[in-house]
Amino acid sequence: MNPTRITVAFDQPTANLLEKISKETQLSQSEIMRRALRFYNENKTLLDPAIRKKAYAYLDLLLSGEHVILDVDHWLLFMNLIESSPEQEKFWNAHRTVAQSHREQLKSKVHTAEDVLARLENCNFFRMTKNSEKDFTLILGLELPKKFVRIIIEEFFSAIGVKAEIKENLSKLNVTIKP
Repeated sequence: MNPTRITVAFDQPTANLLEKISKETQLSQSEIMRRALRFYNENKTLLDPAIRKKAYAYLDLLLSGEHVILDVDHWLLFMNLIESSPEQEKFWNAHRTVAQSHREQLKSKVHTAEDVLARLENCNFFRMTKNSEKDFTLILGLELPKKFVRIIIEEFFSAIGVKAEIKENLSKLNVTIKP
């Protein structure tokens, strides 16, 4: 296949960068430009600020090695096991302790109720609908993880001094921030 010749003008810093990358990778400048264009095309959705923010949140959660990706069916198995366990109160007390530990770690990253809810939404615990500045609906899709999520929210809000009313529906939590 005959290549199509295209002339491109770069400013000096960009030309220097292309030359540097070419030397480091031992690839031709043409190959670097081909790869850069393919990469851009495959990742252009990251230009959307909302998608980029979510992608960075996932990176923040996963790259530290402190979080895992868990299939929903496995998650529900764990929740069912907890609910049927004669020692479930022991679990809920330990869960509250872990949530308190996490709230201390996150004090520098989350500053508002909406920050807390957005971070937990990124963990895929729920999908959040912002009804107003102070009112949020958290759609869990299932009733089982409601107590788990509620405890985390209560502990995180406590860490940043947020008072809220949390009302439970079948598979939703309605969170209203109090003044």
